[in-house]
Amino acid sequence: MTAMEKRATVSLASIYALRMLGLFMLLPVLSLFTEQMPGSTPKLVGLTMGIYGLTQAILQIPFGLLSDRFSRKTVIVIGLILFVAGSVWAALATDIYGVLIGRALQGCGAISAAVMALLADLTQEVHRTKAMATIGASIGVSFGVAITLGPVIAHHFGIAGIFWMIALLAALAILVILFVVPNPEKITTHRDAEYIPSELGSVIKNADLLRLNYGIFALHLILMASFVVVPLLMRDAGLQGGSHWMVYLPVLVTSMAMIIPFVIIAEKKRQMKKVFIGAIATLVIANIGFVLLHGELIGLIACLWIFFCGFNLLEATLPSLISKTAPGDLKGTAMGIYSSAQFLGAFLGGGAGGWLYGEYGAAAVFMFSAGIAASWIVIALFMSPPRYWANLLLPLQAVIPERGAEFSKALLAINGIEEVRLHFEENAAYLKVDNQQLDKNQLGLFLKQWQ
Repeated sequence: MTAMEKRATVSLASIYALRMLGLFMLLPVLSLFTEQMPGSTPKLVGLTMGIYGLTQAILQIPFGLLSDRFSRKTVIVIGLILFVAGSVWAALATDIYGVLIGRALQGCGAISAAVMALLADLTQEVHRTKAMATIGASIGVSFGVAITLGPVIAHHFGIAGIFWMIALLAALAILVILFVVPNPEKITTHRDAEYIPSELGSVIKNADLLRLNYGIFALHLILMASFVVVPLLMRDAGLQGGSHWMVYLPVLVTSMAMIIPFVIIAEKKRQMKKVFIGAIATLVIANIGFVLLHGELIGLIACLWIFFCGFNLLEATLPSLISKTAPGDLKGTAMGIYSSAQFLGAFLGGGAGGWLYGEYGAAAVFMFSAGIAASWIVIALFMSPPRYWANLLLPLQAVIPERGAEFSKALLAINGIEEVRLHFEENAAYLKVDNQQLDKNQLGLFLKQWQ
């Protein structure tokens, strides 16, 4: 990477981290504090937790498309301003309805697609996958830090204190986008990073992508439904809210360490489908455990650890499976639909979790979650064994359209290159490669010949 690409990658990753850090801090504490607000009911608590996902699901693709038409930075700043406004509104709220409106307004700041498009504008094709992986890692780190830090901050400053901190972090993100992130020379459509409306039909028709979309929908539905009730149950079992971090920190650290061998088996040993289905089964086991043991603190903690072993493994493998499954020039569209499914799952999980808890109690929430996970297993059993192909982008500046067929045929003759899609309007060749088989020396010599 050039110095400019490194600066763009790190600064855009920091924008994701600043924004997601605040949001994730709410996950383990929002139900604890909103439960005590005027007008609160279990249904409204669940809806307040999930409403953010609804506005995100509705607006993230339109925001990305607007960033193609207007300045990327302008769209991102507008989104962050909406996010700040929602956070301030929620911080000043005096009843559950005010927090609900603030959460919905937070979700209107749907900048993820625009940020990824800006990243694509600022990085060369050969470095883009690495840059996107850096952003993905920043989100994972933010989750671990925030879910541990949230209970501590809420204990000292209340839920309003967290919302004020979210607003401050988002304001810092605005400064980063304005003064640290480089300006792109031009706005270009990138099929590996952006949603392409004309390709929607191709993605919808892909059964394996639909199965994965159901998977991320189910995973975040279960996560949000669980966190409507788990913090309340830990409190009722005798652990005060300010001490919940003492559960989340070791649970997250040890569960992350636990999944490392399985990630290696899935990727290096090429046993992805078996590991994937096993991880979903872990969610079923965890939720059945919650049904039986949710009245005991030790049982809750044990089931929470099992849950996060499955959750962390699935959260790591699902994007990888989307990347492997989608054709190279449909990856951005596939990821856009995938993200919308994720946010929709969070919305329905919060709403369903709150309703079930209010009507039938905590056991019903976990039985519902176990049923969703079981349905996911059935769907996943029919998925095609994943192709262990990585994405590779090559520039096409030296190739004229008339020689496109010749160029593609020559590339496919190189050992390890499995698929080639050319888009001369973007000056990009989208490749699928098997890295274990790819002859990099042969590819290097080939590219020199075509320069």
